[in-house]
Amino acid sequence: MKKVLFCLILGAVASIVTVDEAFAIKPFMDVFVENYNVKEPKTDADKSLAAAVAEVKCNLCHEGKSKKDRNAYGVALDKLLDKAEIVALLKEDKDKGKEVILAAIVKVEGEKSPSGETFGELIKAGKLPVAAE
Repeated sequence: MKKVLFCLILGAVASIVTVDEAFAIKPFMDVFVENYNVKEPKTDADKSLAAAVAEVKCNLCHEGKSKKDRNAYGVALDKLLDKAEIVALLKEDKDKGKEVILAAIVKVEGEKSPSGETFGELIKAGKLPVAAE
């Protein structure tokens, strides 16, 4: 009986941790998609970016097998955003949380990517902010 109870408690804790992580990730992508017309692309550049984002999904900011591993774009955003603070803010005031994420996305546009172009130049040209793997 103790093993069953332990497994239930462990499962509940794991699901709570998973919910927080998923909650933190989706708003980042939602803000990116909205800000760069990924959902309803109009220009050729927007269409190209939308297709690339659909293909790489989470690897827009991450790389490797662990979600803790970030590419250059993800690292730049991570320097400006504290995950725990954003999660708390999104729970408290979703719109304010999205504003903070958007401010970071816009600020990162001016930073240089590994290719030498800024992240913003790449995005406006319909390319991912980092090379796809």
